[in-house]
Amino acid sequence: MTTDYQIAAGLDVHKRFIVATILWTNGSKLQEKFDRTVQGLLALKNWILKNKCQVVACESTSDYWVQIYDSLIEHLPVIVGNAHDIKVLSHKKTDKIDSEIIALLALKGMIAPSRVFSRHHRDFRKLVRLRHFLVKKRTDIKNRIHGILDTELFHLSETLTDIFGVSGRLIMNGILQGDPADKVVKQIPWKVLDKKETEIRNLLEQSLSQNALIQLGHCLRVMMKLDEEIGVLTNHVIYYAHTNYPREVEILKSVPGVEDITAVTLIAEIGNFKDFSSSDKLASWLGIVPKVYQSADHQVKRSITKRGSKLGRWILTQAAHAATKKKKNVLRDFYEAKKTVIGTGKAIMALARKMITIIWHLIVNNETYVDVYAQPKKQVKYHNVRIPVSYTLEEALKLLSDTIKEIKKPDPDPI
Repeated sequence: MTTDYQIAAGLDVHKRFIVATILWTNGSKLQEKFDRTVQGLLALKNWILKNKCQVVACESTSDYWVQIYDSLIEHLPVIVGNAHDIKVLSHKKTDKIDSEIIALLALKGMIAPSRVFSRHHRDFRKLVRLRHFLVKKRTDIKNRIHGILDTELFHLSETLTDIFGVSGRLIMNGILQGDPADKVVKQIPWKVLDKKETEIRNLLEQSLSQNALIQLGHCLRVMMKLDEEIGVLTNHVIYYAHTNYPREVEILKSVPGVEDITAVTLIAEIGNFKDFSSSDKLASWLGIVPKVYQSADHQVKRSITKRGSKLGRWILTQAAHAATKKKKNVLRDFYEAKKTVIGTGKAIMALARKMITIIWHLIVNNETYVDVYAQPKKQVKYHNVRIPVSYTLEEALKLLSDTIKEIKKPDPDPI
């Protein structure tokens, strides 16, 4: 990290305003406050360029830094530092002191720059995160529906594995419309009905209160709308990833437990895997490495750091769970071996760490994952063995004599 800057600007960014400080190596200082508007950002840019700043630094607070970064990056270096790390160094007191200390740290080269994606990739990541947000809201609605039904002692979840499958939705819609039991039962697929017709009929004989029906109707309609929007977003982000990162998607999907959405999310959250010089640094960036406390020769490892992308860490953990449910593979063997020693939770995190290590090596070396269990077995070659015919003594001696004569013949002259 360079420390050759003579003039540095530090920005303390808030939702409504920005406090900016410019420091010179001779101790001179200049401070201004700007509104966080289009006009304010333009004035800030002109002020920084007019004073010939060599570097600008700010904290990665929410997305407030994005417009500042995009407007200044073409003119001078912009350092977006981790807010937690800067707070540890700065011991903040007021907005003016905050911006001054950020400027001082930038002047001394003491702020480690965060990774900043291109604008197109940031837009792509926002869509992936929006999809994840909507999926979480849909899960909340599903949990609310479970609560409504259980409160009414309508234990549909004990009859069906997934109450939001085809059969479950038919039953709930039938209840909302007040359809008779026979009509609802006729609509249910015969595979489900063949095993659980009696239980379903017993449930349909129950009645829900008017208030429960109103709540159930609203929740189902919201869930259907969320399903529609999630489907559109899913198609969009998958198409974008396959169009712009086809090889990365192919490599990621070759790993057990990684499907389309997992691959898309990891690409959106991590970006260019080659930005990391080792798999350990990528794992550390995702926050799936343990906290280490060391004093003298005593070292203690505790829970994972949870730094970096929360969504990336979560989707990787889900991929680890999925890998343990796949048919026999090396990753599943690794999990089973770890589980008996450190327990289920820690074993999943260990598997997630192993998976991101494998993924980094595969993408950097442009290789797809091949499991040892998936490799074709060597085919055994069978040779035809002729069973010798029984010979008399005279025939055997004659055969031996003819063989000796053939052996003693001179080799033919080379052409």
